[in-house]
Amino acid sequence: MKEHLNNPVFTVISEAAKELGVECYVIGGFVRDAILNRGTAKDIDVVAVGSGIALAKSVAKKLSGKPEITIFKTYGTAMVKHKGVELEFVGARKESYSQDSRKPIVEDGTLEDDQNRRDFTINALAISLSEHNYGELLDPFGGIADLERKIIRTPLDPDVTYSDDPLRMMRAIRFSTQLGFEIEEESLKAIKRNKKRINIISKERITDELNKIMLAPKPSIGFRLLFETELLHEFFPELVALHGVEDIEGQAHKDNFYHTIQVVDNICENTDDLWLRWAALLHDIGKPTTKRFHKKTGWTFHSHEFVGSKMVPKIFKRLKLPLNEKMKYVEKLVKLSSRPIALAQDDATDSAVRRLLFEAGDDTDDLMTLCEADITSRNKEKVKRYLANYKRVRAKLKEVEERDHVRNWQPPIDGALIMKTFNLPPGPEIGIIKNAIREAILDGEISNDFDEAYSFMLKKGDELQLVSAKK
Repeated sequence: MKEHLNNPVFTVISEAAKELGVECYVIGGFVRDAILNRGTAKDIDVVAVGSGIALAKSVAKKLSGKPEITIFKTYGTAMVKHKGVELEFVGARKESYSQDSRKPIVEDGTLEDDQNRRDFTINALAISLSEHNYGELLDPFGGIADLERKIIRTPLDPDVTYSDDPLRMMRAIRFSTQLGFEIEEESLKAIKRNKKRINIISKERITDELNKIMLAPKPSIGFRLLFETELLHEFFPELVALHGVEDIEGQAHKDNFYHTIQVVDNICENTDDLWLRWAALLHDIGKPTTKRFHKKTGWTFHSHEFVGSKMVPKIFKRLKLPLNEKMKYVEKLVKLSSRPIALAQDDATDSAVRRLLFEAGDDTDDLMTLCEADITSRNKEKVKRYLANYKRVRAKLKEVEERDHVRNWQPPIDGALIMKTFNLPPGPEIGIIKNAIREAILDGEISNDFDEAYSFMLKKGDELQLVSAKK
């Protein structure tokens, strides 16, 4: 395994460990990813059979460039940042847990104790950095075999592993999604048995794992597992509510849960943007609330986009997602997610195109990417037809934008000029006139031009019986 220790930092760690008289090992994700050839690691975990903090201090002194070191005395760990790599040092330990917390009672331990506390066999792999057996692989639980079989399995009883630290259930599903591995049957069953334990985990930690699933090449793997183990039911009931097909008088709607995760997979082929992926996940979130059956028209979900957009802030707040422009971006895309399809019709007006450009602004292209991902039909001809429709919409948007420049547009008349013209204090009349000018331009009644807008303002003022200061 020496071939995986080509970073010079490992030689420095080995020398420091020798001087301190401690054994040390690189363990966990670095070893797993090195064996899988998953690229250059940015995080390296080192376990010392002794003081991890003392080893970190010694290594930091030996490394060039005076690397930054952060010490966490409470946890007995230290972090050294060197040339874009984060080295985390910890003393080997054994852990015991109470029923109501994932924070363990920690005692000094052996390497074997430390490997026993690891979440999965593939993360318990260790490579020695000690002088006497430098580069030797220690694999007490068959992690190499599990890597070869592409299996996620806990080192010890999965019920104990998951109950001790329930976040490991999310991690199992996340690794399965990222690596394309299967969760071993007993480990998978144990997740369902221990699903309620996830409620002792903070929403921030759950959402961190959820975001890593969202950023995987095919997030639907993770969402299927979350649903099947019923872990999703514990923290994301709105998504679960999309599941199921109702049939009345032979008319059935599609299963919006499986449709949604397919949309997320689709959009992942065209973007790495986490928040655009979140917009895909939430684009139909309002459908369960708005679902109605009518004998003549069948199933409808009227205004589900509007209802769904109103749900976004509540979901973001509960999951501890950012309540800033990221949330507003997702909210906007959900609200507008069905608008472009109407523009594919031959009778779609320039006014409708201008309005969409005005409302979507710089996010117009992202909105179109979302709409194209929303095509999940298995009928290839239907998909081809829908994509052609959206290509037509993109052409219309481009044509109108080049002509009218309404993306991120602000009307040429502002409130200050309205107040000055009519000698008005701030009040409702200002908003009435501003809105009237904006609507007139968007409807094509007047051009996006100062002189035409000014004349329209005077006309609107007359209607409101306002007296221009110039009269």
